[in-house]
Amino acid sequence: MIRFLAKLTVALSPPSHRVSRNCLRQRMATLATVVSAILCSQMLCTPSVKAASSDRPNIVLVMADDMGWGQTSYYNHPILKTPNLDAMSASGLRFDRFYAGAPVCSPTRATVLTGRTNDRSGVQSHGYALRRQEKTLPHALRGAGYVTGHFGKWHLNGLRGPGAPVLASDDHHPGEFGFDHWLSVTNFFDRDPILSRNGKFESFTGDSSEVVVGEAMKFIRRQSKSDQPFFTVIWFGSPHSPFVASDSDKQDFADQKLDHQNHYGELVAMDRSIGTLRRELRDMKIADNTLVWFCSDNGGLKQFGPETVGGLRGHKGTIYEGGLRVPAIIEWPGRINQPRVTNYPACTTDIFATLSEIVGLDDSTRMQPQDGTSLVRLFDEELSQRVSPLGFRYQTNAALIDNNWKILTEKLGSNKFSLYNLAEDPHETEDLSTKDVQQFESMKRRLLAWNKSVEASVAGLDYPEKSVNANEPPPRLWTEVESYAPYLDDWKDRPEFKSWIQKR
Repeated sequence: MIRFLAKLTVALSPPSHRVSRNCLRQRMATLATVVSAILCSQMLCTPSVKAASSDRPNIVLVMADDMGWGQTSYYNHPILKTPNLDAMSASGLRFDRFYAGAPVCSPTRATVLTGRTNDRSGVQSHGYALRRQEKTLPHALRGAGYVTGHFGKWHLNGLRGPGAPVLASDDHHPGEFGFDHWLSVTNFFDRDPILSRNGKFESFTGDSSEVVVGEAMKFIRRQSKSDQPFFTVIWFGSPHSPFVASDSDKQDFADQKLDHQNHYGELVAMDRSIGTLRRELRDMKIADNTLVWFCSDNGGLKQFGPETVGGLRGHKGTIYEGGLRVPAIIEWPGRINQPRVTNYPACTTDIFATLSEIVGLDDSTRMQPQDGTSLVRLFDEELSQRVSPLGFRYQTNAALIDNNWKILTEKLGSNKFSLYNLAEDPHETEDLSTKDVQQFESMKRRLLAWNKSVEASVAGLDYPEKSVNANEPPPRLWTEVESYAPYLDDWKDRPEFKSWIQKR
């Protein structure tokens, strides 16, 4: 420190004779170097979590539950208005070909947390548990200095049935997978929910979407004042059944059936809560350095009219476009400052890889093989071709999307495949398997090779043990779990639990 001050004194002392411009520049450069050294000596330039946070954005992942690709007003839905998603779309990067990792909920959530197709991590369908051998996104970000929080639907602990508050004793609760703070339920949830805050049950009043956003904002406000960036996951329970909306939120749909009124009313409230999130990020002056990524967990529901999937074929539970393609937007004002719409095919499997590149996570933080790729280049320019195809597996179904080409089978092992050109036939009406035989055979070989890789993962060959831990729980109803028995009498008259408890 004494030497630094001595250098500074020399640099600042007046010259004994007239100096040249070059000499003056040299002295100014010396002064800048000395000042920088002094600042570093005072720990202001020492690498730290605080210094890293200015280069690493806060991250908020938002996911709807059962919202179809066509259920936004920016896609011209005939009765539903989504002004806040519209505004988010107008200021960010909107994806017109974004895919959920699977056509149902738990598997897609697994793809977000792992970057791998759902079957690789053991989440074959809804209510399957995520294997604890997997490397997860919240663990990776926590290791990079982020504080992590989960709010809302979890559904990765092997429990089925309507969303119950997650038990502190649950060995697959969000904390086990890297979340420092969690306010979570096992599955879908609706108005006036009971949620679990790190294992402690709390009752809330109001629309479920507004409840979880309100609680997430408390976490975000607290973290915005700290030295660490935050990673916040908000997983809504809307517009999943049971369909319950406030009178004011369903009033614009009075000419619809009651379930339809409630379904669309839930979407109105969810959109409003997204507006709250965006407004409060701006009010806290952290919006520019906060990446918000919105999508849905699977395609739309079949029973609602007007239709939920924007004219696509299929719905939730199918591997056609209507079951897989979902609305998606990335908003990050400080980085994505040229709003646009992209037709680049992307997927929830890409989230981990994208955030890894942004934050600078080492490849070792992700389990291999990965099915996703980074979308960072897409922030600045439209990309004409996706290098790696998108693969999907659900029950006996499988599909592979390679840019405009899509091959699928509804029964693996049956040798029955269909081929579609999504650019010319987005509604998947014409099977080209016998018309473009060369393309069909190429796509078929690639799908089967990818499927073989997934089978190796299913067997546990990706893990150091080369096997799956034997103590992973099977899917089961939470009403049949003994740890929930003390609560059943108190919950037996709650509308979302009543029929399930009576069945028990």
